Amino acid sequence: MTRRITYILVIVVFILSVHAQSQPETGDKSVADTTQILQIISKARKHYFNHPDSSLYYAKKALDLSRRIKFIKGETESLNIAGEVSRFQGDFPNALEMQFDALQLHRGNKNIAGELGTLTFIGIIYVELTEYRQGLYYLLEGKKINDKISVEGTGNFLLSNIGYAYEKLNLLDSALWYQELAYNTPGINYVPPLKSLIIGRLGTVHDRMGHDDKAFQYYHMALKYSPENINPSVLHNSLAALHYKTKNSDSAFYYARKAFNNQNALSQKKSSLAASQLLTKLHKENGNPDSALFYIGISMALKDSLYGPDKLRQIQLLLLKQQQQQQKIIQEEETFKNRTRTTALLASLAVFIVVALLLYRNNRQKQKAKIKIEKAYDELKSTQAQLIQSEKMASLGELTAGIAHEIQNPLNFVNNFSEVNTELIDEAGEEMDKGNISEAKIILNDIKENEQKINHHGKRADAIVKGMLQHSSSGSGKKEPTNINALADEYLRLAYHGLRAKDKSFNATMKTDFDESISKINIIPQDIGRVILNLITNGFYVVNEKSKQNIAGYEPTVTVKTLKNPPSGGRGAEVLVCVKDNGNGIPQKILDKIFQPFFTTKPTGQGTGLGLSLSYDIVKAHGGELKVETKEGEGSIFTILLNI
Repeated sequence: MTRRITYILVIVVFILSVHAQSQPETGDKSVADTTQILQIISKARKHYFNHPDSSLYYAKKALDLSRRIKFIKGETESLNIAGEVSRFQGDFPNALEMQFDALQLHRGNKNIAGELGTLTFIGIIYVELTEYRQGLYYLLEGKKINDKISVEGTGNFLLSNIGYAYEKLNLLDSALWYQELAYNTPGINYVPPLKSLIIGRLGTVHDRMGHDDKAFQYYHMALKYSPENINPSVLHNSLAALHYKTKNSDSAFYYARKAFNNQNALSQKKSSLAASQLLTKLHKENGNPDSALFYIGISMALKDSLYGPDKLRQIQLLLLKQQQQQQKIIQEEETFKNRTRTTALLASLAVFIVVALLLYRNNRQKQKAKIKIEKAYDELKSTQAQLIQSEKMASLGELTAGIAHEIQNPLNFVNNFSEVNTELIDEAGEEMDKGNISEAKIILNDIKENEQKINHHGKRADAIVKGMLQHSSSGSGKKEPTNINALADEYLRLAYHGLRAKDKSFNATMKTDFDESISKINIIPQDIGRVILNLITNGFYVVNEKSKQNIAGYEPTVTVKTLKNPPSGGRGAEVLVCVKDNGNGIPQKILDKIFQPFFTTKPTGQGTGLGLSLSYDIVKAHGGELKVETKEGEGSIFTILLNI
């Protein structure tokens, strides 16, 4: 199988133009000198394919002039061209030496575009020398750069060469993947020779994989895209080898002779070697020993010229030189790093001493400030605890006033029935003295009924007192089955009567809408009761404030509603407790602050700003949510959402 290398050279002009755009320049030089050098480089490019000897002459001349005036751009371009022409002619030692010199210049001037192109050239040389893994190493280093800067055309060329190296390593799947990636990456159509090169290499991979029809198709397609001024001898070699493989000796002879004649005329030693080896086989098989012997001699001479002991020794010396240079660079970098570390360490030590002194001074000041802060913090905690206790006591006071009003009603019944019973007992005694037993029995039955009513209202008063005790105590802190409807109804009435006890002019309509399908739910009744009481009390406050505005037709109303499994749910069974008022609503600008501690819209002295904050925390502790919906001028709805 012939190597498809010659065709790569057409891409060099494109890559070198990329170098020219980004190459830094250093040193003293006149405009006339640099212009002259660039003209010589242009001549070297012009003779690159058809007259490689002339191209090498001009490249070396430009290199010499560039080094005299320290023209880095001219030096690197000359090295790249001379290196590629040397590889083209099979002079691998000189090709490597020139490319390594160019690579060192690019890296010294931080020209990453130039470094990318030169790494690609070095990788190709190693692949030509059958050092495939070494070549792949340099090509993949170039890919790291290309992934960052993504140079169109250069990237396609690089990817194709990576695929070419994998093909030589018999990793055909990887080779095919990279060739297809190179073909599909944007930029391929800008350089027709590059497109022809990649298509030809796709044919080679399919050839190696045994896809002969696809290989023929790709080879002929590559010839179609090959420019007329570029010698397509690599493709002729490939077609000759494929025809030989498919037992078509006439076509194999035709393409092999065409490849040999063109390559030999251009001194392309590596391609000439491939063509002469194939012609040797063909003449042997066709019974032409003289011709076979002729081509054997040519192939042996070419092989010795390319891979002879002298060439290998030169390459080994070059690699040793590169290793020594690399070690020197590493040593210099390490020395610089050590010197930098020492300087940094001394500077850090000096800074540390200064910082230590400043910290010592600041620490003494902080100790004094800490004592003041701790004292202020303790005072703040004490004040906060007092405020929270004040909020609780205010809640308890409102509840107690309502309870007192509620107790008064059953006590009135007890007192009234007790007085009536006293009079009835006297009447029963008088009737018995008269001997009127039947009338006495009727009176006694009335006394019995009154006693039952006394007992009923006494138990009612007892239940109210127990409720007050439960509210005023911290409770067990454990959840217990609770009738949420009864709890909400009780605290609605207590809140109303508590406000009536403080302000006789207060009046509002109470409405309830309880979902009777709700069974007992597990909550801490004292805590949830405080939340409901706070929301209802706030509702009565805002409707009372709005009623003071004397709005025609306005009727202050607070509605308490419960609902099971609301449509807006989504987390299983839920219970909603909604407290709705038709007050003035909450202004949008303060809506996000109402649950913050100590925030209140009430006048100074009438609220601590902890009611809603504590309510929010209590509901959260139950695993629920406390939400608010409001519309200015129309009222608000506070919703307690509890999971059951």
